[in-house]
Amino acid sequence: MTITYEWRGDFDNAAVNALHAVGFDHRTSVVDWLARVRGHSIGWVCARKDGDLVGFVNVAWDGGVHAFILDTVVAANHRRSGIGAGLVAEAARQARTAKCAWLHVDFEDDLQPFYFDACGFKPTTAGLLAL
Repeated sequence: MTITYEWRGDFDNAAVNALHAVGFDHRTSVVDWLARVRGHSIGWVCARKDGDLVGFVNVAWDGGVHAFILDTVVAANHRRSGIGAGLVAEAARQARTAKCAWLHVDFEDDLQPFYFDACGFKPTTAGLLAL
């Protein structure tokens, strides 16, 4: 299986909406992902197999040295194959190239093995305020 990773690659909003709905277990919505990432992100990574979108991650930033991984998602039939780690690795490479010093990620407890073991993040103390 050959997977390609594209930094700031073109994508169809419907494809990301469908991928996001399955990955985050919600109804498919109509989000203009292109406008969202172009307006708020340093970039994003698309994973493709035979031209089909099979993974996506958004890399938001503060305009300085902090980048943030958001919406990491891989198609259900391609999970546990290394695509998610590949997405995050490319996001980290590109954030480093953009002179970011830190890459942050928030996640639920069941994703600790993925982010800590597969992707190399380190545990840190952080705060969260529900709005």
